[in-house]
Amino acid sequence: MTTHEGAGAPLGPGGATPPNDRVHHVRSGGTDGRAAISGGTVGSRRLWMSLVENPPSSATDNHHHGDSEAGIYVVSGHPVFVYHDGTREVRLAADPGDFFLVPPFVPHREENPDPHEPAVVVIARTTQEPIKVSVPELYRFGGANARQGEGADPAERAEPSPRTP
Repeated sequence: MTTHEGAGAPLGPGGATPPNDRVHHVRSGGTDGRAAISGGTVGSRRLWMSLVENPPSSATDNHHHGDSEAGIYVVSGHPVFVYHDGTREVRLAADPGDFFLVPPFVPHREENPDPHEPAVVVIARTTQEPIKVSVPELYRFGGANARQGEGADPAERAEPSPRTP
């Protein structure tokens, strides 16, 4: 668990200080891929945040984050965010300082094509826990017509695009 400080007693069972009456300070280090801010670390009710380092020449699996929106800030490196727009695979190359929004249920993947430099990003989600649902392929999300976690109606689903390394 990440350490934090604030004015008041630490979080814990039996009379813990409510998380909304103080500022929490989460120290850097030891948070890669784990929550820095969440219900479990500082008592957040609606927010999950983490610093994630994607190793050189790596890619995540295809996935979505359920009903959670995800905001991404690129700290360093040049990651590529990939999704399907219904006709083709779209690749968005990023630079340090760029921001991205991934809407709920939109299948995507993150890639770091650089063979030497890691890609470091800060991720914030609108749920306090890290929802990640793996999917076999990227497809266009059907929005309000789609069922939770199922993507677009079969007639709207695009053929899978070849996956690049």
